[in-house]
Amino acid sequence: MTIVAFEGASYGGKSSTIKRLRGMRGIGPHAFVSACYVDHIDRREDIPPARTGSAVEQVAAFDKFMQIEAARVAAVTESTADLIILDRSVDTLLAHAYALDKLYGYDVQARLRARLATMPHLKPDHTIYLDVPPETLHLRRKIIGHTAAESDYFLHNPAFLEHARSYFTTPTSGAAPVSREVTLLPADTTPTDVAEAARALILHWTK
Repeated sequence: MTIVAFEGASYGGKSSTIKRLRGMRGIGPHAFVSACYVDHIDRREDIPPARTGSAVEQVAAFDKFMQIEAARVAAVTESTADLIILDRSVDTLLAHAYALDKLYGYDVQARLRARLATMPHLKPDHTIYLDVPPETLHLRRKIIGHTAAESDYFLHNPAFLEHARSYFTTPTSGAAPVSREVTLLPADTTPTDVAEAARALILHWTK
């Protein structure tokens, strides 16, 4: 069994790429796909805020998402698929906490990793990080029809984006990705081109 996770910023194209992959030869019929954490939460008001207000809130958000991770583990355990595709992995949770540690000094990274070690979770063999320039992310969000000022959308805060990306691209001691390997994939081209590039990587890893 091979576990491949897709990571990247909000509006980076992860869900769209996975949707296209499911219809591609050599991928779709053989893959078990798990949706993003927030897609497992029925009510929008139950989703933890992206900008938590304290270290305590950040740990609580982590624990809520790890309940979903436990359900993902159970679903994968019951699956007979040889290829598991994750729309975000536990590295998302750690990268988010890493960025807030840098921005607000919460200092929860070590605590979360200690908790993670005691909780069921999926460890990706490979992570594909869809690397999209901030200006393209902003444009995609605007095209979809969101009218709130970009400054009000925390997940596109420039400093947050920089720190979250560096978690994957420039790992440091105590804050390295859980995934065994991270591959950056430039993803500001057409959705079809991105999906084809991702498909080629996956087929190479699973051949």
